[in-house]
Amino acid sequence: MSRIGRRPIEIPSGVTVTMTDSTIQVVGPNGTLSVPTDRLVKLTIDGQTMHVERVGDSNAARARHGLYWALVQNMIIGTSKGFERRLEMKGVGYRAAKQGNDLVLNLGYSHPITVNLPEGIDVMVEKTSMIVKGIDKQMVGQVAANIRSLRPPEPYKGKGIRYSDEIIRMKAGKAAKAAGAK
Repeated sequence: MSRIGRRPIEIPSGVTVTMTDSTIQVVGPNGTLSVPTDRLVKLTIDGQTMHVERVGDSNAARARHGLYWALVQNMIIGTSKGFERRLEMKGVGYRAAKQGNDLVLNLGYSHPITVNLPEGIDVMVEKTSMIVKGIDKQMVGQVAANIRSLRPPEPYKGKGIRYSDEIIRMKAGKAAKAAGAK
């Protein structure tokens, strides 16, 4: 049995969870999220707690047991608190600016790069950092990964866009020739 799937999910005040035959919908102060249900997973609500149980013992049911626990838990956290991912820019002249619903990045290329932000995602731009915010954990992570992929950090000088908690393993540069050798 899934270890994470056995844990009850606490539903905070201000968040409502409704289930129909085809969807699970979570409504909170930050917005609304929904996910389609699966026939291999059974969800029950007891007051302010929710339990996820699997129907049967097949490999597919075992896989979805923990998956649906995590999906519902992330929807509850997203609609009540929200998610954020921090990015840092390292490099001379690297800048970011927000123009309407677009993010304009100058990353050392001959032209600025414009990133269209999906609905529900907001980016706060500071001097050399960005904070990607939203209620959908998967979408926040995907947008942050897309921004990072425009100029990933390189291992010699460390220039590029990186996550704030990411550690870049630096490589040694080219060694100088020994004096007197020909």
